[in-house]
Amino acid sequence: MADLAADFYAHPSAVLDAGCRVGAGSRIWHFCHLAAGAVLGENCSLGQNVFVADGVTLGRNVKVQNNVSLYSGVVCEDDVFLGPSVVFTNVKNPRSAVPRRGAGHYQPTYLERGVSIGANATLVCGVHLGRYALVGAGSVVTGDVPAFALMYGNPARQHGWVSTHGHRLAFDAAGLATCPESGAAYELSATKKSVTAVNEALIVSNSNS
Repeated sequence: MADLAADFYAHPSAVLDAGCRVGAGSRIWHFCHLAAGAVLGENCSLGQNVFVADGVTLGRNVKVQNNVSLYSGVVCEDDVFLGPSVVFTNVKNPRSAVPRRGAGHYQPTYLERGVSIGANATLVCGVHLGRYALVGAGSVVTGDVPAFALMYGNPARQHGWVSTHGHRLAFDAAGLATCPESGAAYELSATKKSVTAVNEALIVSNSNS
């Protein structure tokens, strides 16, 4: 049997294979399929027609919109958002006539806490996205992404930085910026290649929303 908490919801059309794990408070909607070995944390939400393969791990409060397939090797930490029809891959050189299945062939894709991926974006396997990065709709991510980076385009390129609340950050001459919604402060590194939150306590996780 599937390892299921007592207090979650799954629509009658959803298929939950024996061996999957679903955390308390999660919601699984029409025509979803969780394969054996798939792991969902607490308070996750899967929209219609979502597939979660064996070897996929979702943390707490991960929101997956309609028509997303998460293949083996994908890991999403807490508070990740995946927009409608986001595409993941796990093999870089697929051939119909050449079998490439299993851990020896699949390349991992890792999304740190709070990452948001816009609708119809594609993540080529083998990439690592830093926490609270934001990827615009329709983008194609082909490489690693720094924390708090704003990425869009094909291929996706960085176009600035965003706060944990998703607002674009405007840094002053001293390399400091403030989120207009939360009031949290951020500091740009001297190399201008990374951003840190000055007050980590202001980072809020709406895990019960």
